Amino acid sequence: MRLIALTALVMAAFAANSVLNRAAVAAGEIGALDFALVRAVAGAAVLVLLIRIRHGSVPLLQPRRILGGAMLTTYLVGFSVAYLAMDAGLGALILFGGVQVTMFAGALLLGERPPARRWAGAGLALAGLAWLVWPGAAAVTPLWAVAAMAAAAAGWGVYSLIGRGSADPLGDTGAAFVWATVACFMAVLVKTGGATANDASLAGLALAVTSGAVTSGLGYALWYAVLPRIGASVAGLVQLSVPVIAALGGVVFLAEAPTLRMIGAGALVIGGIAWGLWPQRTSGSKAS
Repeated sequence: MRLIALTALVMAAFAANSVLNRAAVAAGEIGALDFALVRAVAGAAVLVLLIRIRHGSVPLLQPRRILGGAMLTTYLVGFSVAYLAMDAGLGALILFGGVQVTMFAGALLLGERPPARRWAGAGLALAGLAWLVWPGAAAVTPLWAVAAMAAAAAGWGVYSLIGRGSADPLGDTGAAFVWATVACFMAVLVKTGGATANDASLAGLALAVTSGAVTSGLGYALWYAVLPRIGASVAGLVQLSVPVIAALGGVVFLAEAPTLRMIGAGALVIGGIAWGLWPQRTSGSKAS
């Protein structure tokens, strides 16, 4: 039960990240790369502080931590850049569909054999996600935005797969954010020629800091703590719940009106996830 609660909390943090990013970048409160940079800096600052409080260190040159930082950077930059020209619904479909594909592929490469029920549940949940977001994706989307979100999906999927072997979730996440901070800073310098966050409003900076320090930094550390206890295919499947949680958050916090499509699609996604996670009955078990 505790594992379920922690996983649900992580999914809520992921959903909040989507809302915060859209509110900041799409509304023009801060540039996409500036948002990614501030997000990385805030996450790194909070995580390194927590590590220092427990009298720990943050070794950066371990190969898995370097790779984790590269994958986290790919996700942060791709995610922010894609939303410059992409509808939130289509972005969610590409991101979480891509994450699911990446993690199921990783599960197979790692020797995991997801049962047929999990494949069926994943397909059902993905169909529900498509139904939930597709009507909002009718506008023409530039190919570069699609490619950026696809890269973000692959980056996050690999980052999550790396986390399955984490023995120090806080340290691994902190190191990844430090590397991401360096990479995002260099990306901003290349793009702007040395100027950073020139047009960022206080609201945009606040949203980026909140995303980095709370829903990203602490949320990702918790995700790395959860990952070793669940399979890669399960991790990919449960993340399909994030757009549904984000839609529910819009109803609760932004006074958005729920629709029958939202309710039906949400039920399909949750039903698919539940079906995919339902324990397999062994051949020797008896019906009660």
